[in-house]
Amino acid sequence: MPRFLLSLLAASSLAFSSSGCSAPSASPPQTGGAASEPKGGVGEIAGPYQVPDGKWPQWAHPYPKPGYIWGSQGGVFAESPNRIYFANRGELKLPEKMPPNLPAFGISGEFPGFWGALGYQAANEPIANMVNVIVVVDGSGKLIESWNQWDKMFEFGRGPHSVYISPYDPERHVWVVDDFRHAIFKFSHDGKRLVQTLGVLGEWGDNDDLTRFHRPTAIDWFRDGGFVVSDGYSNTRVVKFDKDGKPLMKWGTRGKGPGEFNGPHGVAVPASGDRVYVSDRGNSRIQVFDQNGKFIEEWPGVRGNNIMMSADDKHVWVADIGDDRVVEYDLNGHVEQAWGQYGLRPGYTWCPHQISADSDGNLYVAECFNGRQQKFVPKPGVDPARLVRPRPLMPLASTTN
Repeated sequence: MPRFLLSLLAASSLAFSSSGCSAPSASPPQTGGAASEPKGGVGEIAGPYQVPDGKWPQWAHPYPKPGYIWGSQGGVFAESPNRIYFANRGELKLPEKMPPNLPAFGISGEFPGFWGALGYQAANEPIANMVNVIVVVDGSGKLIESWNQWDKMFEFGRGPHSVYISPYDPERHVWVVDDFRHAIFKFSHDGKRLVQTLGVLGEWGDNDDLTRFHRPTAIDWFRDGGFVVSDGYSNTRVVKFDKDGKPLMKWGTRGKGPGEFNGPHGVAVPASGDRVYVSDRGNSRIQVFDQNGKFIEEWPGVRGNNIMMSADDKHVWVADIGDDRVVEYDLNGHVEQAWGQYGLRPGYTWCPHQISADSDGNLYVAECFNGRQQKFVPKPGVDPARLVRPRPLMPLASTTN
């Protein structure tokens, strides 16, 4: 079985392949100047939300280490309105001489604090230092915790891909997917302990190997604690596990037909447990299966990075990299609403990679190419039915570690 070095070389050659996070073009979007604003106004950009504060979170504006900035943002998870986890792909060194004009904005002025604004390249292209990989902020974006004790575990990769807490776990373990190192980590709620590792760190397996992944992407749970993993950038399958992390079965192979995948990148399970929604990103569709992998139907026309169930289990929310937007589907695959656009100004996105929402109705978007986290606050008086609502978490047990 290939070991670490072979794994790293293979992963490097696949890092930004057609099944990876690839932008419509190699350079950032040019959205500068009022004349280039899309017709229709920002209301179509942010939907039911206000235009985000460009200086949220406080922790990164300015970045605490002079001469550096946070890197590509793989994921975000809002445990509550005052506890938000970032899956931060390390830090990037800023140019020695900052450009007098910020080409992405078409204006002179203060650097807005994220890599995409430099107009050079996507934030996941430079090699980052794996520092402050998992951080926790409050609602204002002030740093609460930085789990620096785990930074070294993400070296030789590109940092975390996504972050989650199961809605059925009273201990609220924090799960972090690392696609490049072929592993999924389960941490204690406070981050002090690594409770479990799924896969073998630094080793990859083929599509038939139930003990190893090959660049996994996402995870979601059944009520009994079992879960499914989309795997992923290099493998083309979904793997189902029991509550203890024992692999039970897999389904999927490479292709374009029913039950076949080209980059399964997101997965969502309703509370009923009778469906599994899979974002088949490379084939621009969502595939729907029963809990044992039997194909039911497909919803075409969406390149979903991240998908999640609504609080009432009647809707599926998708972060769509194809059109840089957030899309709401009903359970029959009909689009109910969508908003967003490719760009760099506040409210626009460049590769919305993971979305999350808190109980106050705030929406959080992690952008992998811009290297930015945005917080969208609901507009005053907006219809609550239009907001992204997360599945509620179980109350936190009094002893969790």
